[in-house]
Amino acid sequence: MRRTLTSLARSLPPARGLSTSASEGEQIVASVLFERLPVVVPKIDPVVYAFHEFSLPLETAISPKISRRDLQKIRRELGKGDYQIDYTPAPRITEADKNNDRRSLNRALDRRLYLLLYGTTYGAPDGKPVWHFPEKVYGSEETLRKCAESALESVIGDLSHTYFVGNAPFAHMVIQRTENAPDIPSFKRFFFKSQVIATNKYDIRKCNDHVWVTKAELLEYFPEQAEFLNKMIIS
Repeated sequence: MRRTLTSLARSLPPARGLSTSASEGEQIVASVLFERLPVVVPKIDPVVYAFHEFSLPLETAISPKISRRDLQKIRRELGKGDYQIDYTPAPRITEADKNNDRRSLNRALDRRLYLLLYGTTYGAPDGKPVWHFPEKVYGSEETLRKCAESALESVIGDLSHTYFVGNAPFAHMVIQRTENAPDIPSFKRFFFKSQVIATNKYDIRKCNDHVWVTKAELLEYFPEQAEFLNKMIIS
């Protein structure tokens, strides 16, 4: 697997307050967790399905208002309405799923997907490409949220099909200078959340490669940060 920044990161609990001022020589980086929400209803868990099948006869048996025979009649009548439309549901498994095409948004339709980029970023060892989230060093932007928006916009072109969740970051980590990488300065990375809106394709730019991955797949790229990411990402 390609290199990541995980060996350089030390995560801290999210701060209650936020100040955009940094210590002397310490940079602040705005990073974006860009997610696509599920587009189909997840399959019902077999245990939940078995429970409903088990509980339905009990509910009808103890109900004084409707009998099992009446319930069956209602179900038959509902199937006779003119409003019924014959259709074939779209497959839940797409070609991208079959080919394990992680560069496509048209995969894992019942789960959340997250955008990762492969390229150079602030703090990368020797300036070599690494896997990372869309991010940018905080500079002259009015707010840190504006910096995060600029970071995402530089990658996907515009923000017309995005929605930023809140104005404040929802997590952060501190990257410390280490003896193994003395040239990498200490800095703080603040995470903002943004979501895909009304599209299934973006023109990803300014990187060598990109992937759309589930939470479980994302951990493959950042194994040393599994504990931090499990707390940060709720799926």
